Amino acid sequence: MAGPREPWPGHAQGSPGYRRMILALFAAGVATFSQLYSVQGVLPELSRDLDVSESQAALAVSAATLGLAVAVVGWSAVADRFGRLRTMHAAVAAAVVLGLLVPFAPGYEALLAVRFVEGLALGGIPAVALAYLSEEVAPMYAAVAAGTYISGTSLGGLAGRMVAGPLSEFVSWRVGTLVVSLMAAVAAAVFILAAPKPRGFVPVPRRTPGEPTLARKLLMNLRDRRLLALYAQGLFLMGGFVAVYNYLGFRLEAPPFLIPASWGSLVFLAYLSGAWSSRRSGTMVARFGRLPVLLGSIGVMAAGLAVTLAPWLPAVVAGLLLLTAGFFSAHAVASGWVPVLAVGGRAQAASLYNLGYYAGSSLFGWAVGLLFVPFGWPGAVACVGALMAAAAASAAALRGSPGAARRVIPRG
Repeated sequence: MAGPREPWPGHAQGSPGYRRMILALFAAGVATFSQLYSVQGVLPELSRDLDVSESQAALAVSAATLGLAVAVVGWSAVADRFGRLRTMHAAVAAAVVLGLLVPFAPGYEALLAVRFVEGLALGGIPAVALAYLSEEVAPMYAAVAAGTYISGTSLGGLAGRMVAGPLSEFVSWRVGTLVVSLMAAVAAAVFILAAPKPRGFVPVPRRTPGEPTLARKLLMNLRDRRLLALYAQGLFLMGGFVAVYNYLGFRLEAPPFLIPASWGSLVFLAYLSGAWSSRRSGTMVARFGRLPVLLGSIGVMAAGLAVTLAPWLPAVVAGLLLLTAGFFSAHAVASGWVPVLAVGGRAQAASLYNLGYYAGSSLFGWAVGLLFVPFGWPGAVACVGALMAAAAASAAALRGSPGAARRVIPRG
């Protein structure tokens, strides 16, 4: 059965292996999410160039996230058989090659097909990254390392949108996405070169007698109420977060703001607060415990959401900064907690979290619009607030779980 050859305490904070791990996972996050969301920044130009409607153009984003959601469970099984790092190498290399094909898609249907397959490849990073991290980093530093990976994902998503968007306006959407794909290729190379050799997990090429099947591993994780509570964080919080960014642009174009769409795209700069907070969350976990930081982060999200109701642009921006910081902090805590509580395989537990995460993005990112259209921004805020309340209520199942409370580290 897969497992470590000998007890491996993990890379300690400050060690060369730990520094390489931090750099590698940060680069992996940039490589993955810059490609995943670059198309979101070029949708108007893509719509005009390919002569499709706005909703059809948006499917270029959804196709990739759908592919990722579909693939995460399968990638977790591959990681058990062939190893965490080897699997991530294959996934990021395939994603880079497919990303370089996106700008050359001859038509709309071909673009959707390439983006879907690109999403399938990209799924190998989030499906495995946190399992790899939890097995290679000393447990007391895992939360900080997970926060660094999440900060890489937030900066990657920001970079993809902010680089591709202006280039699409001044040159073309094809040039914009090509530049992002080249940037992702550099980040992927950094990841491949920097990631330390695995020492905490030994893959087994074929299932041994008595080893649980993939279905059994998934079922074991789905039966654990603590893990279900963490999957709910991804489902509800990501759904609400994406919905805010999906519909805030429409609000800013309308009175009393009347902000042009080209300037409205600058709201993505709020992702910088997420890069900071996700990294900071690891330090806060070490001081207060995972559950207080998770609930506190949801509270910060709710406060930021309420502030966006103000009819004053600086207040809206401040609220968006708070909401984004709270979301990425909560996501870093929840996603980093999953491998700690995994009961049927770390990779499978992490893949189920990602499945809920991207399902929430697809479902609630669209469904909140059903209230936004008739009731405007207050309707959207009410719906997103309900999702946050559901996430906080779900977190009650995490009381008493390992890591929920502060861990006292002896001095000396």
